[in-house]
Amino acid sequence: MTSKRPTIDDVARLSGVARVTVSRVLNGGPNVRDEVRARVMQAVEQLDYKVNPQARSLAGGASRLLAFVFASDPENDPNSYYESALELGALRACLALGYQVLVQNVPEQTPDSHKRVLDLITTQRCEGLILSPPYSDDVALIEAVLAQGCKVVTVSPGGPGKGKADGVGVDDEAGGYDVTRELLRLGHRRFGFIAGLEGHLSADRRLKGFQRALAEQGLGEGDCVILRGDFTFRSGTHLASRLLDHALKPTALVCANDDMAAGVLSAAHARGLNIPADLSITGFDDAPVAAIVWPPLTTVHQPVKVLGQRAVELLVARLTGANVRPEPVFEQLEHAVVSRQTTTAR
Repeated sequence: MTSKRPTIDDVARLSGVARVTVSRVLNGGPNVRDEVRARVMQAVEQLDYKVNPQARSLAGGASRLLAFVFASDPENDPNSYYESALELGALRACLALGYQVLVQNVPEQTPDSHKRVLDLITTQRCEGLILSPPYSDDVALIEAVLAQGCKVVTVSPGGPGKGKADGVGVDDEAGGYDVTRELLRLGHRRFGFIAGLEGHLSADRRLKGFQRALAEQGLGEGDCVILRGDFTFRSGTHLASRLLDHALKPTALVCANDDMAAGVLSAAHARGLNIPADLSITGFDDAPVAAIVWPPLTTVHQPVKVLGQRAVELLVARLTGANVRPEPVFEQLEHAVVSRQTTTAR
C-alpha cells in the first residue's frame, strides 16, 4: 500500500499559511516575508513535497528548464566550493518549484562563448538563464539573452551588469572592508593581498574594500603588496612564497577566497611559521575548508547556497509573472566576518 503524496494544501497546513502564500513562495513571488518563506520551504522539505513538472509543462507548454552558466578555464581548476554550493542551492529551489536546471560550463576566453550561452535558449529550450561571475558582468551577453526574449538573473554582479537584469549577491566591497578593519583593529599595518582573476569584478570589489579600509588609517601602496591569483589552492601556495619573501614583510595576508587562503596557510606551515603568531591570514566565502584546516580560517561568510536558491526563485518569479516590475530587482544578502584562529593581535 502506497502512502498518499503530499499536496500543496498539506504544505499550507504544516507551515500555517494560506494556500495562495505557498503558491507565491513556490513560484518565487515577491512580497513574502523571509520568515514566512523559510517556514514554507521547511514544510516542503519535511513533507518531501514535489511539484509535478510534467503537469505544469502540459498546462503551459513550457520546457520548465533553466540553465546555470559558469565560466570555465581549461588551464585552471574550478573554484569547487563556490560553484557546487551555488548549484546545490539552485537544485533545491528547482525541486521545490517544479523546474529542472542544466549546469553549463562555458570557456570564457573562446571567441564563441556568447554563442554557446545563447545556444542554450535555442537548442536546449531553456526558459531562463542564471549567469555567474564573470558572465554576470558581461553587459553585451545579458542584452543578447534579453533580446532573445529569455529571462536572465545574475549572481554577484560587480559592475554595469548589476543594473541590466534581476540579480542577487552580497556587498563584496563591504566584506573586504570589514575583514581588513578587523585586522587593523588587531594592530596590523603591513599587508599582503591575493586578488582574484582579472576582470572578476565581484572579487575586485573585495580588493577595493581592502584598500578603502587601509586608506582610512592613512595607509597606502607602501604598506601593502597586491598580487593576482586565480582562486585556486595552487595559486595561494605559489603567491604566498612571493609575499613572504617580499621586503615589506607583511604581518597579515588577505585573500579573495578561502581556497587561496588555504594555499597560503599550507605554504606558511611548510616554512615552519607559527600561525597566527607569525602571520595572520584571512579568506572569503566561508567554504567548508575554512573550518577544517588548521588552524581554522578567519573569513567572510557569504550564504552561497542561498544565492543559488534565490537566483532560481527570482528567475521563476519573472517566468510566472509573479514579479512584473519593469525595473531590474537586486537582492542583497548579508555577509559577516567569521573570526577563527588564523588571526591575532600584532
